[in-house]
Amino acid sequence: MSELAQLPLAFWVVAPLTLVFAYTVFGMSGFGSTVIAVPILAIWLPPTVVIPLMTLGDLVAAVTVGTAGRRQVSVPELKRIMPFMVVGIVAGVAALVTVPQEPLKVALALFTLAVGVHSILNPSPKGTISPWWCIPAGSAAGFCASAFGAGGPINVAYLAGRLRDKGEIRSTVSTIISISATLRTALYALAGLALKPVILAGFAAGIPFAWLGLRLGSRIHTGFTNEQMRRAVGGILLASGTVLLARTLAA
Repeated sequence: MSELAQLPLAFWVVAPLTLVFAYTVFGMSGFGSTVIAVPILAIWLPPTVVIPLMTLGDLVAAVTVGTAGRRQVSVPELKRIMPFMVVGIVAGVAALVTVPQEPLKVALALFTLAVGVHSILNPSPKGTISPWWCIPAGSAAGFCASAFGAGGPINVAYLAGRLRDKGEIRSTVSTIISISATLRTALYALAGLALKPVILAGFAAGIPFAWLGLRLGSRIHTGFTNEQMRRAVGGILLASGTVLLARTLAA
């Protein structure tokens, strides 16, 4: 709780706007909240607070979006990718607990920049990829979700190469995130990260803004193409990753 009380006014202005925008993107696409919000919130809060906090929010958001579109979930792809995600999640939690905070912030910033560039330059993947890509994609997505709070882009990159329906991709990735977030929350709790007062207080304070974002995103979901959405998110990722990297290196 004391961590929140000591935060500057800029945080209390930027954080609500960040959550609304992040969960608007989640409402549209079924992913993207953590990869947008974590680099921005990590300017003021350590990753060991921000990532478990956003994981709790994603768990609620993913269940909401996934339940609404459960008939569009691709069960075969779900069965392929989840076993390898579990392996990555365990490794990512271990990294979050043991790796020093400053190198983790630099890695998070570089990862965010890479995802942003990829989203802008490759907004519409061509062709159908091999199902064997579930092994590296699932493992990397699990690790990045746990260590950086940002496994969604990898999941979407894999599913976009396997599926063509926008609604099917959205519902499937939301279901993956809900399962992943449940497992991560349990592991964070075992590691002593998830049940801290500052995380629970931040989660309670952020619920209204996340709910507003989800409502907005669900309403405008049908009006955006996959290409437009990926390019817009990519631009935000470039900006947030640049700010986080610059502040971390300057410190």
